[in-house]
Amino acid sequence: MALVKWTPFGDLSTFRREMDRLFDRFLGEMPRLDLSGMGWTPHLDVTETKESLVIKAELPGLDVKDLDISISGNMLTLKGEKRQAKEEKDEHHHLIERSYGAFTRMVELPAPVAADKVKAAFKNGVLSITLPKTEEAKRKAISIEVE
Repeated sequence: MALVKWTPFGDLSTFRREMDRLFDRFLGEMPRLDLSGMGWTPHLDVTETKESLVIKAELPGLDVKDLDISISGNMLTLKGEKRQAKEEKDEHHHLIERSYGAFTRMVELPAPVAADKVKAAFKNGVLSITLPKTEEAKRKAISIEVE
């Protein structure tokens, strides 16, 4: 009679992989739903030039009146709320992928900015915020003398 090493959980890991593969094959073509209940967060681009910082936020479906932008120290805060359209009595939703609800997004600014000179524009669902740097924050070239 041969001795066989007993691995109590060895078969379970194989079973788990097979079940994962089965679900991926079955559900792989269905859209992924966010069921976390966390709401939504707008996507941002933060870029820096010699003169300013530029922040662009994707905010489709929002109105300017639903946005609040503030600066405190080196933190820029974006707050807003995306409202869901009214549901008609005869409508039966089979899938809803658009996100609704309130959001708050805070961005630490990489350089000091002149808060009194900030400009914002909202066009086609994209918010663009231009934050001019303070004179101290602007990089200045230093010449090197050759002896």
